[in-house]
Amino acid sequence: MKFIVDREPLIDAVNWVARSLSSRPIQTALLGIKLEVADQITLTGSDLETSTKAVISADISEKGIVLVPGRLLAEIARSLPAKPISFVLDGSRVLVTAGSAKFTLPTLPVNEYPQLPTLPESAGEIDSDTFATSVGQVAIAAGKDDSLPTLTGVHIEINKNTITLAATDRYRLAVKEITWQPKDANLETTTLIRARTLSDAAKSLVGSNKLTFALSAANTNEKLVGFVSEQKTMTSRTLDGTFPPFRHLLPSESTAEAVIEVAPLMDSVRRVALVTDKTVPLRLSFSKDNLRLEAGAGDDAQATENLDISYTGEEINIAFNPTFLTDGLQAINSQFVHIAFTGDKKPAVLSGKSEADGAVNTSYKYLLMPMRYTS
Repeated sequence: MKFIVDREPLIDAVNWVARSLSSRPIQTALLGIKLEVADQITLTGSDLETSTKAVISADISEKGIVLVPGRLLAEIARSLPAKPISFVLDGSRVLVTAGSAKFTLPTLPVNEYPQLPTLPESAGEIDSDTFATSVGQVAIAAGKDDSLPTLTGVHIEINKNTITLAATDRYRLAVKEITWQPKDANLETTTLIRARTLSDAAKSLVGSNKLTFALSAANTNEKLVGFVSEQKTMTSRTLDGTFPPFRHLLPSESTAEAVIEVAPLMDSVRRVALVTDKTVPLRLSFSKDNLRLEAGAGDDAQATENLDISYTGEEINIAFNPTFLTDGLQAINSQFVHIAFTGDKKPAVLSGKSEADGAVNTSYKYLLMPMRYTS
């Protein structure tokens, strides 16, 4: 095996593939990135749950297959000078050279590398930037507790040309609807994929013209989801379990509504929240044209601030986790936030508005549970 490759494509490919490597794999071979040198260079990495591949062009002198320590290869690639990089297999070692920098990499037994799942059949295409933005809006609400694996995932529901993404950690719920181009115009299915995996795929595949979304057939035993761009591929096993019903949680009517410019609201939330922690709620009092933010009580540090807002309906006194509130304000990705209430002790729903008197963008909804507090 012998080839010369440009630095930047190599770094991009190695970084992509290395993200699926486990720090404690069940097999030593899974510590490695497999380099298959043929007409192009194919790099592969896996932890058996998620597998990634990248293809790059190179000046190839000798073909071959080799398995090298993945994280070490990634660190070396990033540290090399901006010059063409030479790879040469010399017995059981790989010589890596760029300018005057030289490294010698050990190899791992390539015959012990497991057979990885085959990429499922393409189900359709979606704009990569739209997908990345949508996943980012939803994944923030996914749970972090691995003892509740179903809640660590993003629920993907396909109904013909509409994809609905949903995630919840029981304290908040994020739901996003987007359109796509399915191969089967009547496709209806659901799947559940780990939020971390989906976020990695969305962020790294952004910028490609179209993102191909692949799904295992309903009658297969191995449930897989795949994402394909021009030169990168990710395949991941889906999570077991059933995502909880969520649509009934989103109220169809409200008793009060607020429209607030996001930037000044976020500034106020962050300032007042300086005297709180994860267990101390941020109290918000909504009345006609005014929002009062409060935190702290008694002998503890306290903070208050008032904002001019547009508000209609009954007065509402409610409390939220300030971090969860900030997450939602960032996720709506709009200049104004529309907050719909159905009562002091019931969840509020955040959506975006591009203009204060414009229409509410109902394609994204962030439901936030209130916290208990003593006045």
